[in-house]
Amino acid sequence: MSYGLDRREFLKVTGLSGAAWGLAVAEGQGSAQGRPRLRFRQIHLDFHTSEHIPGVGSEFDPDEFADLMQRAHVNSVTCFARCHHGWIYYRTRKFPERRHPTLVRNLLEEQIEALHRRDIRCPIYITIQWDHYTAREHPEWLCRDENGAPIGNRPFEPGFYQRLCVNSPYRDFLKEHIQEVLQLLPVDGLFLDIVHPVPCACKWCLALMDKQGLDPTNPHDRQRFGLKTINEFKLEMTRFIRQFNPDCTIFYNAGHIGPRHRPVAEAYTHWELESLPSGGWGYLDFPLKIRYTRTLGMDSLGMTGKFHTSWGDFHSYKNQAALEFECFHMLALTAQCSIGDQLHPTGRLDRYAYELIGRVYEQVEQKEPWCEGAKAVVDVGVLNPEEFLGGAARQIPPAAFGAVRMLQELHVQFDVLDSQSDFSPYKVLVLPDRIPVSEPLRRKLQSHVEQGGALIASFESGLDEDGKAFRLEALGLRYKGPAPYSPDFILPRGPIGKDLPETEHVMYLQGKEVEPVSAEVLARCVVPYFNRTWEHFCSHRHTPSSGREAYPAITRNGRAIYFAHPIFEQYHRNAPRWVKILVRNALQMLLPEPVLRVDGPSSLIVTVNEQAHRNRWVVHLLHYIPERRGIDFDVIEDVIPLFNVRVSVRCRRSVKRVELVPEGGQLPFVTREGRTEFVVPRVHGHQMVALTFA
Repeated sequence: MSYGLDRREFLKVTGLSGAAWGLAVAEGQGSAQGRPRLRFRQIHLDFHTSEHIPGVGSEFDPDEFADLMQRAHVNSVTCFARCHHGWIYYRTRKFPERRHPTLVRNLLEEQIEALHRRDIRCPIYITIQWDHYTAREHPEWLCRDENGAPIGNRPFEPGFYQRLCVNSPYRDFLKEHIQEVLQLLPVDGLFLDIVHPVPCACKWCLALMDKQGLDPTNPHDRQRFGLKTINEFKLEMTRFIRQFNPDCTIFYNAGHIGPRHRPVAEAYTHWELESLPSGGWGYLDFPLKIRYTRTLGMDSLGMTGKFHTSWGDFHSYKNQAALEFECFHMLALTAQCSIGDQLHPTGRLDRYAYELIGRVYEQVEQKEPWCEGAKAVVDVGVLNPEEFLGGAARQIPPAAFGAVRMLQELHVQFDVLDSQSDFSPYKVLVLPDRIPVSEPLRRKLQSHVEQGGALIASFESGLDEDGKAFRLEALGLRYKGPAPYSPDFILPRGPIGKDLPETEHVMYLQGKEVEPVSAEVLARCVVPYFNRTWEHFCSHRHTPSSGREAYPAITRNGRAIYFAHPIFEQYHRNAPRWVKILVRNALQMLLPEPVLRVDGPSSLIVTVNEQAHRNRWVVHLLHYIPERRGIDFDVIEDVIPLFNVRVSVRCRRSVKRVELVPEGGQLPFVTREGRTEFVVPRVHGHQMVALTFA
């Protein structure tokens, strides 16, 4: 039986009673809490197709389409009901004027039927806030900025990016349209796209803000109202969908998932993490998002693209090494895989694209048994500063990316958290650069330390919400204000300076001046002769060290270590190795026995996942190196193998077997002092190692 069937499919294929569903969930055949488990090999098949192109769907052959998907090892395909141009691709009865004017067949119905005959799942795509037809026919439904202008591209710019307001009568149309889809077609799932909070000032939003006592002239009020609007829309739409289909998956896409999605998680059945590395997201975006969403209790699907750049890049092909890394990285971080493509207007798939996809998905299929139901094994939790920005739109602080990059290079096993997360599974919590501490958060963090947990905080983290004083007493510090010199220099000594020369190391970004109350000083700042100004400056960049030691740079108070500089933002900007080494040393002081140690380069990504139902842990080792070969984005082309990689895993149970998977082959190992140690003879791109317990 194919893994990942939803309830209806499970009962149909097995012929079992509904009572068997609960057993299948327990055995990993379905998702917890009654949610259908996602499949591992999805295609997101864009079909935004202009009305100026003739013969849409004219070369579509249902069997050829589904056979090519099957040969490419695809087992789920998201197909289109309505696109950003506003056109419908099925036999609509309610909206015949919206059916694509040159469509020659009932494309969506034929896609679904052909895919279902091959046990390929088919979620349905529906656009929400971008719809060129509706924007043209109903400009009164458009979102408006504070000047009354439509939000999005201008009238004479190419594109369908004007936003429609879901507080307008457009919401009624959406319900009618979605109801028709649910009643007319067999719906495995719904992918509702472009569902963003918008600080809208249209007449409907102005009236609602006035009714709720909000000031529409205040940008902050408009942002808050925009977030409230879109959250209420999602909750209402999910309730509406459930009237017609109790089982289908539901996802609202905004190109990003972060802490602002927690309050509305009940509207979703799963997360799909749109993150095309070459399409503007970059290679740090996906690991940041998945390390957060996997803590929320639902499955996550990683989404990249087969395009060389991004969506709509016709007749382009990603390097196979890049596509392999992006998919295998998803597996290593406990996600399923989705690859974005766009169907040609004729309806014929690009055979060469699916040969590429098939070469990757064939490997994914072989790896799946060691990825099903996997949960990450972690030591460290990183609070995401994105939660504290206050804005409704997608905003990811540099410190968040810097923390992910640094900890990944250090081979630390970590999740990304928010203030509502359960801190108890984590031995160390990291507060990168700007984590203001409210009273409830202070109590949680203080309890974490009192129960034996540790903290690493930097820069403004630990200060109260006004940024005037330390609220987190665990740091043992008094706040004095911004550091008087910048750049200044850290002088590393003792354990915190391990592997660094005992000399000044420049800190490019201005830090904070703090005074120890109960904390000890691990390293001090050495100050320059003077700050660089027009009145006094030296050389091209900054003034050199005066040799005078001044205020603390790094302090320790028991199980809490504090860095006075914004070290994570600094690492994201230009990656000073000495900053990473200082953080590594702090982690070693607070976490002497991490779950994983590996003797490999910083370009090696290593994760540890648990398959409880299989009584094993699986170590993933990935070695692909993104390079900036063009000015726009990083690419991966060459796979550079590693040899004889030493791995040490701290296991809670006795290990009886260590083997390379899926290819097979047992590895010799030793167990000493609670750690299982072995050598991986070769890592060529991606290697999994299964540790089976006695």
